Amino acid sequence: MPRKDPRVDAYIDKAQPFAKPILRHVRKLVHQAVPGVQETIKWSFPHFEYKGMLCSIAAFKAHCAMGFWNQSVLEKDMKQRTAMGQFGRLLSTDDLPSDGTFTALVKKAAALNEAGVKPKREVRPPKPPIDPPEFLIAALERNKKAQSAFERFPPSHRREYIEWLTDAKTDATRQRRLDTAIEWIAEGRGRNWKYER
Repeated sequence: MPRKDPRVDAYIDKAQPFAKPILRHVRKLVHQAVPGVQETIKWSFPHFEYKGMLCSIAAFKAHCAMGFWNQSVLEKDMKQRTAMGQFGRLLSTDDLPSDGTFTALVKKAAALNEAGVKPKREVRPPKPPIDPPEFLIAALERNKKAQSAFERFPPSHRREYIEWLTDAKTDATRQRRLDTAIEWIAEGRGRNWKYER
């Protein structure tokens, strides 16, 4: 019996009218291809899990997307990507492969999960450290608590603050950001603390 999540029903119900048939069709085919698949919501859109992440669907204002977690499943079947997922911008069910081809791809993805094949991910070298600008150094020196916290931050947190401050287009914007940054840094918060768990 399919394991459906009512949150996926709600997601589809809120989608644009053009998207609903696409989302329903993909959902139906995924459940037909892999009877043990389970639905969930991750990153605010529907995902299908079968012995790990299998695939996902998403609806946007003007298109839908469908993607496999383990992209190696589609290496030779992939379209030129113009959107999230492997099938580009989906505007109707006609933009998907035939039901037989699609079902075969879903089964192939499930078999990879059963075999424990992990997705191929590009290993990127770490970014080199970035030097803080003089105005940030001066502000940190005036607030020892912030200076101490900034020195304890991992390189990624320091980089986020430095890039945010140096991207300011005007002096007034930079000063507002600097005031906010010093306050947050003194509290030990990363630049994107609102999104951290």
